[in-house]
Amino acid sequence: MATVEQYLKPAVIQQIKRLDLRAQFIVKGFLQGLHASPFHGFSVEFSEHRKYTHGDNPQDIDWLVYAKTDKYYTKKFEAETNITGYLVMDQSRSMAYTYRQELTKFDYSICLAAALCYLMIQQNDPVGLVTFGKKIEQFLPPKSKRQQIASVLSVLAKLEPVGETDISKSLTQLAAMIKHASLVMVFSDLLGDADDTISSLRRLRHGGNDVILFHVLDEAEVAFPFHGLMELEDPETKQKLEVDADNFKKDYTEELKAFRDQYSAECFKSGIDYVPLDTSMPFDRALMEYLVTRRQRA
Repeated sequence: MATVEQYLKPAVIQQIKRLDLRAQFIVKGFLQGLHASPFHGFSVEFSEHRKYTHGDNPQDIDWLVYAKTDKYYTKKFEAETNITGYLVMDQSRSMAYTYRQELTKFDYSICLAAALCYLMIQQNDPVGLVTFGKKIEQFLPPKSKRQQIASVLSVLAKLEPVGETDISKSLTQLAAMIKHASLVMVFSDLLGDADDTISSLRRLRHGGNDVILFHVLDEAEVAFPFHGLMELEDPETKQKLEVDADNFKKDYTEELKAFRDQYSAECFKSGIDYVPLDTSMPFDRALMEYLVTRRQRA
């Protein structure tokens, strides 16, 4: 069975542990949505102190602490860290595909999820796991304890991607399950109806959730490195199609670009982060680039 170390590399931990996944989330008004007045009158639960830094609200300074220490400290509130994350994993058969890369799309997604799970636990934020095919299959409730990383990976390592997928139905089901605004991280090859999937993503976003969509494809699905007559098979429906790869490549790459562009444009309109990836990109580099960009946008 796979181990935590197989998916959560020490080198990746060193790279990401100083990045803050919550930055954009807070700036977008998440706290204001949860609490009518989170920073005035101390209306949320006090957690601990931290040193005052430039940009903090001076109204949060604890003057009693200043009187005793002659140093500025602000009160840190539980609301600042109480952001629940959900790792939402497509476990359909198509995610098991790989052409010549070491990692399948599913394994690649697990590596991304492991790093993000670690990052949220480091921030003391609870994180849970949802897997889906034609519907939600497994649900691991969010927790912020360090053991949660092993629990999440234990579930994922035992899974064998099988069956068909209904992304739209599964995400709609998830939107109904989430009771509070959360950070929803979706990992899928999105091999389904784009319009329906985008509609369900909007439903998640309109529920006050911050949504990140990791669109994970195999290298061959992006580059199409095939030649001559070949038979294509849908991994979920088993439908087959014989094509001349050399003549088919131009149409295929144009369709793929349009497919990705549609997701990119529609996600942008809805305030959803769309992250197109393929398995030829080292997952740690891809994740670092995204997290740095997210932080800069915040």
